[in-house]
Amino acid sequence: QVQVVESGGGLVQAGGSLSLACTASGNIFTINGMGWYRQAPGKQRELVASVNSGGGVSYADSVKGRFTISRDNALNPVYLSMNSLKPEDTAVYYCNAKGYSGSRYPFDSWGQGTQVTVSS
Repeated sequence: QVQVVESGGGLVQAGGSLSLACTASGNIFTINGMGWYRQAPGKQRELVASVNSGGGVSYADSVKGRFTISRDNALNPVYLSMNSLKPEDTAVYYCNAKGYSGSRYPFDSWGQGTQVTVSS
């Protein structure tokens, strides 16, 4: 099994910064993509940022220019650096990892989420 764990959430004032980390562990052969998603109460889960094994990155329009996704070797761990935070960034942030296990079975694993709260 492949497990994903997020860390780094907390409370920050508007305009401040916060960094999140996501680590995948288990029987991993390769990770093809890692992504950050967020979900606020009453809203759908949305993609925030993602990175693939080729180095391609993608960002939601709402976070472009403020958030940066980065990685260590093999897309693991992956990080999300959040700057100029706004109250509307408040949500539970989830990490998703996709790839293949050592037995060559595909995996699509989610972390438990970490709360990010931005106060005004």
